[in-house]
This record gives sequence, C-alpha cells and structure tokens, in this order.
Amino acid sequence: MIIPENPRIAVVGGGSWATAIAKILTETNDHINWFLRKIDTINAFKELKHNPRYMCAVDFDLEKITFTDDLDQLIANSDVIILAIPSAFIKDVLGKSILPLKDKIVVSAIKGLIPDENLLIAEFLNQDYNVPFEQIVVISGPCHAEEIALERLSYLTFASNDTRVARLVSQVFSCHYVKTSISDDIYGTEYAAVMKNIVAIAAGICHGLRYGDNFLAVLVSNAIQEIERFVAAVQPQERDIKSSAYLGDLLVTSYSQFSRNRTFGTMIGKGYSVKSAQLEMLMIAEGYFGVKGIKEINDKYMVHMPITMAVYNILYERISPALEIRLLTEELR
Repeated sequence: MIIPENPRIAVVGGGSWATAIAKILTETNDHINWFLRKIDTINAFKELKHNPRYMCAVDFDLEKITFTDDLDQLIANSDVIILAIPSAFIKDVLGKSILPLKDKIVVSAIKGLIPDENLLIAEFLNQDYNVPFEQIVVISGPCHAEEIALERLSYLTFASNDTRVARLVSQVFSCHYVKTSISDDIYGTEYAAVMKNIVAIAAGICHGLRYGDNFLAVLVSNAIQEIERFVAAVQPQERDIKSSAYLGDLLVTSYSQFSRNRTFGTMIGKGYSVKSAQLEMLMIAEGYFGVKGIKEINDKYMVHMPITMAVYNILYERISPALEIRLLTEELR
C-alpha cells in the first residue's frame, strides 16, 4: 500500500487506555479524530477538558481534537484508525459503521480475543472487514495507562506483516516518554498479550490467598515458558520470548498495582464471586474472556498449560481457588 506522509489519526474508544493513547497522540500530532459512543460523554469532555470517567487528571488541548459519535464520519476522515476498546465490545462498535476499513491502516490496542469465535483481533479484522494483514498493526508492550498519564518512561512494540506500516505507526507514537520498536510477529504478540492477562489473574488470585513474592516469582517464570510453548505450537516463528513485548508485558501485568486483571484475580482469591468482582470493577478484565478462548484453542493443540487451566477451572468450573492453586503448586518448578 501507499504509506501516507502525514496520516490523519483516529482513536476509537473512551476508556483509560484509549485516553492514554489520545494523550500521546495529541502531543505528537497536530490533530486527531476521536470516536466516543455517547454524545453526553463528548459534551462533558468538552466542558471539563478531560475524560469525565477515566484518567481525569489528564487535561487535553481540545483544539487538537475532533470528537464524533458517528463512526462512519471518523473512518471517512482518517487514514490510521486505532482501536482501543474491550474485545467483547468490538463487534458492537464496528457494527455501527457501513464504510469499509480495507483501505485504512487499522491499529489494534486491544489485548483480547473475539468472544465465542476465539479470533485474534487481527484475524477478525482480516476475515470480517477484509483488512489485509499488511495494513494491520498490533500494539504490545509493558505500558499501563496510568503511567502514561504520569509521563513515566514506557516502551511499546508495533507489530505488522509490513514493517513499513509498523514503523509509520511507531513514529506517530514516539515521544519523550514513549520509546518504540517494531516487529513482524502479529500472532505472537497478540497471543502473548492475551495470555499475560490470564497469568495476571492467577497472580492476583495467589495474592488474595496470601501467597508471597517467592511463589509469585516461580509462577511468572513458569508462565513465560507456558506462553512460549503455546505460541510456538499455534504460530511457529522465530521470536525472542524474553523481549519486552512478551516477557516485559507479562511482568508488569502480573506485578503492577495498576493491573486490572491482577486486581480482578485478587478479589477472586479473597472470596468474591466472578459476578461480584466484575460488578465492583469499573474496567473490563480481559483475562476473564481470554482464558476461555485460549483453553478452547488449546483443546486442538494440547499444549501443557497448567496455569491457564487453573484460572479456567476457578473462573468457569467454579473450583475453589485455594484448592486449585494448591494443585497448581505441585505442577510448577
């Protein structure tokens, strides 16, 4: 495809990660388009100069933003469209549009699977919206929205089958507190991003059950091996699983106070039901949906995945967290 020199950038989503992305983009670009589903949210944003629900401490220069609740308008006026919405909602959001995406660069900042279909976001965009893989970019890396708000140094990896496209998008994000790199491993980075959320739930459950840092270190070191086994089976490709896009993302999601998946897991470990934990959290824990999808995909490949199965059994089979984690401790080395 022809790479635009000064691409028109759009963000789709109104949560904390979408807001963090918009913060970066308004500092590195003269203008962005931003889709928010509710006109009331747009009106409140314009009045307050910040997102009324998420990352409220981040003020925006509104002259750099064109808000819209019309997805077709956003698509028509943009070259690069960045999706930053929970995977469970992507069908509903994109279903509001009739304009094609196949001539756009589409960037996934989503770390989840399409529920029930168990498709990666890149696969979904390719199969359902005819976006060539060469025009799809996947964002990965150890990067919490809250630290972007604080302008703490962060690293992002941009993966695409066309490294020219990955480089273009990486340059759009590069600023004094965000360093970027590129990759050609769409499948590996997406699967690793889904699985690190599952591990973070496991880490939270263990924390809620009062396991200590010693055990958590063992859990995470076993988890990166589990991720490597699964990704190698599903999509064999040369990759360095120790790089920040894989291991770094796993570490920060498993250990950080900002990790919503770890927080969700901690609540489960402390005795909350899945439903009550979901109701109390204001944000989606992608790992809840991801563990079901990864388990079902692995029914075909039969990779040894004790951590994934432990989380699945706790969340979906309603097995006691204390019992399931005790059994898991015998599996780890």
